[in-house]
This record gives sequence, C-alpha cells and structure tokens, in this order.
Amino acid sequence: MGAEDGFYERIGEGRFRATEATRGPWDPGAQHAGPPAALLGRAVEERAGARGDMRVARITYEILRPVPIGELAVATSVLRAGRGTELIEAALTPAGADAPVMLARALRIRVAGEPVPAVAQGAQVPPPGEAGVAPFFPVPWETGYHSSMEARFTEGAFTEPGPGTCWMRMRVPLVAGEAVRPLDRVLVAADSGNGIAAVMDFGRFVFVNGDLTVHLHRHPVGEWVCVEARTSVDAGGIGLADARLHDEKGPIGRGVQSLFVAAR
Repeated sequence: MGAEDGFYERIGEGRFRATEATRGPWDPGAQHAGPPAALLGRAVEERAGARGDMRVARITYEILRPVPIGELAVATSVLRAGRGTELIEAALTPAGADAPVMLARALRIRVAGEPVPAVAQGAQVPPPGEAGVAPFFPVPWETGYHSSMEARFTEGAFTEPGPGTCWMRMRVPLVAGEAVRPLDRVLVAADSGNGIAAVMDFGRFVFVNGDLTVHLHRHPVGEWVCVEARTSVDAGGIGLADARLHDEKGPIGRGVQSLFVAAR
C-alpha cells in the first residue's frame, strides 16, 4: 500500500491500515492526529442506522496516547438519541491493544426541514489563489502528513513564529479508493492549528496537543479548508491554539487545542 493511495486502507468491517501518509512530525512511528480525527469523524457518519437528517455540529477528541502507524479498529456507540440531537462516541484502538488511543464524542444536530435565516460571523480571509507555499518544519522523513497535504499561507509560516493563516488541501483521500467527504476535509486539517500558529522553535520545543474540539455551523464546500490560528502559552508550559475555520465561501466553524509545551 503506497502513501500516495490514501491515508488509510480499509481492510475489513471497522478495520483500517494506516499508511506512511499519516506520519506526523514528532515520531516516525506515530500518526499526525489529523487523519485519525477524520477517520473517527467518518465512523460517526457511517455508524449503523445513522440518520441522514443530522449533521456533526461539534466533535471533541481525547488523544490518550500517540496513534501508531499500523492496523486500527474503529468502534462507535450511541450515548444519547433524541429528536433534534444525538451524541455519538467513537474509539480508535490499535490491533492487539486492549484500550483505545483516541476517543471522540460527536454532537449531531438535526438539519431544519425549512430554511432559516443564515448568519455568518467573521471576515473572509484571502483565497488560496493569493496564498504562498511555505516549507514544513524540518523533519528527517520525506513521506508523512506534511507531504500528503498541500499548504498555502496568507499569513505566517510553519517555520515563522507567531499567528498563521493557512489554506490546506488533501493530496490523497482519507481512505484509499473512497470519495473524500466534506467532514474529512475539515477534520484532517483542523488539528494543524498548533503548527500553523507555532510560537515556539520546533527544534527546541515540543508543543503537542492532548485534545481537539471542532465546532461547525456548516461543512466546507470545495477542496480547500483554511485554518486561521493563534496560540497562547503560559510560563507553566500549558498552551492553547485557537483557530477560525473557513472555506472559500466564508467561515465554517472553529477548532481549539490544549497544548503541552516543553523543551526538547
């Protein structure tokens, strides 16, 4: 299975094999959290008996341990089901392990049968056509998340400390041979907020997130998702990456990460 074919290969019911395309910047054997976040989001949408009149409005991830590159099992359960909302939990467990490494809880809200007035807050960012290509953090491997996502900055850069605004587009599908979905596009990008708005030198500090929460008032349209991120860090080594999410039509939601910051 080549990394150019997808982030994952489906190998059975609820079972996937991660490719090198998922590799993150911190450990050659561990995934960037964006692809597994998107995989759990897809599991929420695909769960047995999923209602077609509901859409993911909020999804919160707990990253319990690094997600290894290898075979993974995904399981979902309904925590609450109602007329207007439902709460779904999804768990990601490596093959042979007895506990998940990543959990997600998704709030799905019923789409209104009749249109309501649409209101979007926040200014639009410059489009991807006006953005420049910037290098990724220097890592000692060629293939990974950094080579599987196209990134264009209208503000900042991966290697430039401070706020950043970055348009991102998947170069490969989430699952090999399967169509990319709108939720895939936003979830695979949203976990990059701490890297886009890195305020620490990547070579001297780690600034990894132990969670991720994404709120969406609508799902993206088109191939590009923009992450407009800002990071704050306390002297005690606790940080927060806060990102506004956009597509080419305007704001779509928000992503927030809690950060562990420490010297290497």
